Amino acid sequence: MNLARVARSPRLTWGGLGPGVHRRRFLMRGSYRVQIFVFLVASFAQGSFTLNAQVNSKADVIVVDPNAPSHPFPHFWEKMFGSGRAVLTLRDSYRRDLRQVKQVTDFEYVRFHAIFHDEIGLYDEDSQGSPVYNFSYVDQIYDGLLANGVRPFVELSFMPQKLAAQNAPHSFWYKPNVSPPKDWRKWDGLMAVFTRHLIDRYGIDEVARWYFEVWNEPNLDFWAGEPRQASYWELYDHTAIAIKKVNPQLRVGGPATAQAAWADAFIKHCSENHIPVDFLSTHVYGNDRSQDVFGTDENIPRDKMVCRAVNRVHNQIQTSSMPTLPLIWSEFNASYKNEPEVTDSIYMGPWLADMIRQCDGLVSIMSYWTFSDVFEEQGVVKMPFYGGYGLIAADGIPKPAYNAFRLLHTLGDQRVTLDSDSALLTRRDDGTLVLAVWNYLPPEETGLPRTVTLHLKNTNLRHAVISRLDRDHGDFHSVYEKMGSPRYPTQAQIQDLRRAAELPHPETGNLKNGELVLTLPAHGLALIELK
Repeated sequence: MNLARVARSPRLTWGGLGPGVHRRRFLMRGSYRVQIFVFLVASFAQGSFTLNAQVNSKADVIVVDPNAPSHPFPHFWEKMFGSGRAVLTLRDSYRRDLRQVKQVTDFEYVRFHAIFHDEIGLYDEDSQGSPVYNFSYVDQIYDGLLANGVRPFVELSFMPQKLAAQNAPHSFWYKPNVSPPKDWRKWDGLMAVFTRHLIDRYGIDEVARWYFEVWNEPNLDFWAGEPRQASYWELYDHTAIAIKKVNPQLRVGGPATAQAAWADAFIKHCSENHIPVDFLSTHVYGNDRSQDVFGTDENIPRDKMVCRAVNRVHNQIQTSSMPTLPLIWSEFNASYKNEPEVTDSIYMGPWLADMIRQCDGLVSIMSYWTFSDVFEEQGVVKMPFYGGYGLIAADGIPKPAYNAFRLLHTLGDQRVTLDSDSALLTRRDDGTLVLAVWNYLPPEETGLPRTVTLHLKNTNLRHAVISRLDRDHGDFHSVYEKMGSPRYPTQAQIQDLRRAAELPHPETGNLKNGELVLTLPAHGLALIELK
């Protein structure tokens, strides 16, 4: 995408930092909408497990048949997360958040920018211009990930200052240099020395399970090469060939573009020029504009954008000369800008559940951006809840999105066919049926509650266990507001906020005549185990 097509907003802020600082996700791409999700309190009546109905609610019936066709349902949405840049992984707060998210999702990979930034100290040159390498921080970074059961998805970025062809700082607070290299032989050498060191330290059996992704969003202002696409092809070719010369088992891919761009052109380039590629990666956010992603004037809603883009790239791969190439969506979220009413709110539960429903079968891995608000692209955050991308806010306070991932992690590994566009039926290995059901509405609509009757057939299941996430359960907002929304909560207040963010224990009940009736408010989500 040509940046000239996209106007930047003059006053987008990050955590109270003020105007003038932008990330790619802050490009003006159309109207942004707010959604908040609420659940009702569960109740029990006459032997049935019922969530209290509300007047004028919508009503529908979902038939749950465990004998319906099923297929494998790998948890593609929780295999990888993004995070703040490489040097932040050395912080205790980062590692605490990583362990907490690992505990509830069992994610396998983490991706971050700037492993080659000068603050990592990897690359320097002596007075004769010969490369000098220092792996002290690199080793601490990867040792820390592996010690916590997470592998690196290595984004090969950005350009060390001494290796850069020009001084091309990005607008991020930490000013990464997005220049091409001044000397391709030295860049090739860096790739070879870097990957060889990793193999020497961790062994090829380990490093062969990592991924190496060439750069980040080169179709935007993260790459200063001109022309953008052709110069990125040169970067990719040099990088992939250098890595494969070290060991052909190492997995390398790209193009890591924003807005699902260049996928078909990338495959064509690699195929025609016999360039090694092991996966295709790209990004889209829920509030990307159709003009930028599809080149159309459609108004694609936030809940449809991501998986529609995933489907397009999936089809491009299927019809290409590399139809089995794995698709890794290495960034996604409901918003690329700071919208507290979206990424900090209970909106994320139904949005995430419906995204999973739509994207099933189209992608190998999706990486939610990000697992933590230990994050400094626009500078040091000045308030705890500012619409950051993370599942966990400052001071280790879990957001509703964290609880959404926690609940959806409990879905089974087989997806059972269900005639509904607002529910997912899965089965675990022990035969337990696990159902997610939600009431999604456009964010600008308050909407009606939705009364759902789950009608079970071909089964003798009689018991239900329900978990819920709403403003009064698993959401800190009401407690924070009662505190007066302090900019710097005290230690006692932080503990209160953490307690408020905890999910309550699930509630149990019996089905009556093979039916379970529940009511979800607008933007509500429920996770139900049927036994």
